[in-house]
Amino acid sequence: MLLRNGEKTASTKEVVKTSPEAIELSLSNNAEQPPVHSVFTRHQKIYISGSASFAGFISSMSSHVYFPALNTVASDLRVSGGLINLTVTCYLIFQGLSPMFLGDFADKAGRRPAYIVCFLLYLVSNIGLALQTDYAALFVLRCVQSIGISPAMALSAGVVSDITTAAERGSYMGSVTAGALLGPAVGPVIGGLLAEYLGWRAIFWFLVIVAGVFVVQFLVFLPETARKIVGNGSAPCSWWNQSLLGWYQRKRASQKGYASRATVKRPRVGFPNPARTFSVIFQKDTGIILLSNAILLISYYDACACIPSIYKELYGLNALQIGLCYLPLGVGAAIACIGTGKVLDYNYKRIAAHLNIPLHETHTNPGNLAGFPIEKARLQAVFPLLTIGSLAVIVFGWVLEFGMHLAVPTTMLFFIGGCMTAANSIVCTLLVDLYPANASAAAASRHFVRCLFGAAATALLEPMLNGMGRGWCFTLVALITFVNAPLLLAVIRYGPRWREQRASRSCGGISGNRPPEA
Repeated sequence: MLLRNGEKTASTKEVVKTSPEAIELSLSNNAEQPPVHSVFTRHQKIYISGSASFAGFISSMSSHVYFPALNTVASDLRVSGGLINLTVTCYLIFQGLSPMFLGDFADKAGRRPAYIVCFLLYLVSNIGLALQTDYAALFVLRCVQSIGISPAMALSAGVVSDITTAAERGSYMGSVTAGALLGPAVGPVIGGLLAEYLGWRAIFWFLVIVAGVFVVQFLVFLPETARKIVGNGSAPCSWWNQSLLGWYQRKRASQKGYASRATVKRPRVGFPNPARTFSVIFQKDTGIILLSNAILLISYYDACACIPSIYKELYGLNALQIGLCYLPLGVGAAIACIGTGKVLDYNYKRIAAHLNIPLHETHTNPGNLAGFPIEKARLQAVFPLLTIGSLAVIVFGWVLEFGMHLAVPTTMLFFIGGCMTAANSIVCTLLVDLYPANASAAAASRHFVRCLFGAAATALLEPMLNGMGRGWCFTLVALITFVNAPLLLAVIRYGPRWREQRASRSCGGISGNRPPEA
């Protein structure tokens, strides 16, 4: 018997030298071995997660690339700045609502159909935004743009859940989150350059080109990963769930008489149900996790929001220079998320070894985490990040209060971006661990709560700055952020019990402890 790498197993050599009974016993033992969790190779997983990260990057960049051109757009369309700001508000509203529908749809119909719907809406809206000439069209098309691209991060979380086990998920989630967090850093720079030298309409043509690059490689190469559709990746699926390359390969295999015998009982696809997303919010453990995740990002949102006005006032920077100041924020976030992913995988394996739990058990059935303290394995790494990030927020506020050199607050942005977003990545990974069979719907719930808190935080920032000053404002923000520590400790302490209670009473809907259907 040959393995994938072509090497013979020791048991095979013994069987050749023994009786037919031994051969029969060996074959029966092999037949009892459970199927692999995913048929995708390591390089295929890297490509799939890289594509998901690219989609997340496009999503996050789209909301920030528009900011440097706000004044120019208002002037060209002859409307007030307040009306132009409404196009930002409407984008944020649909950014929170849209994933609740598309996330549930992706868990039922598959990742590829959901991506196709998203990018079709996104491409059409960007073309319209580049060509429109009045405010009403701008407002409506910005809503459509948000509906189209906002679910991309939730879909990316679902893709990672499909192809990874809990033991390796940290690294892949880290890379996907890093791609998404580069968007807010790179977006303002690109938007400022395009608006300055080519005009604000060039921003939307640029988004059409970037989305087109993703769509081409997606249609040709990216396979369906949803476990309810293709199981571990080996089950046949409908043509709309197949890439062009996959369709061609299956057609050739069918012509030669080779066909996969794997089957999957597929769920009935109906109208997307946002109630499945809300059900995650009102669970004990996941409710606290979602609240903690939203609080973690308050300081990140406030730091991003204050840069344009304060940096212009203190340092006299123009739009392009202000956009460049976002780069440390994104670079720190990307580096920290990738490094944190490696730490999560190490800590998972360390705790499994300490508890004498073989890793192959979690590889075989990653959705069943009963008896394993997954909350502890993930959240232990949050507390150093939370401490350093909160201190960086305090320093950031006081150096702005005293008007110190530009390099000092910009350096603090690197630590704020790195620590807060890495902590956010850890919480996201835990959420996927708890809901492996419905990861997109669970990620959509995180997106919804995060958008609510982000909108509230940015709305309250200016009154706080005016009433308290920069130093005390960001000191308060840091203290609110650090309040997360007791909440996360409660999840570590009581999370396994709450998870077991949820699994015992869950007969339908989203179950965080049940293994993925395959």
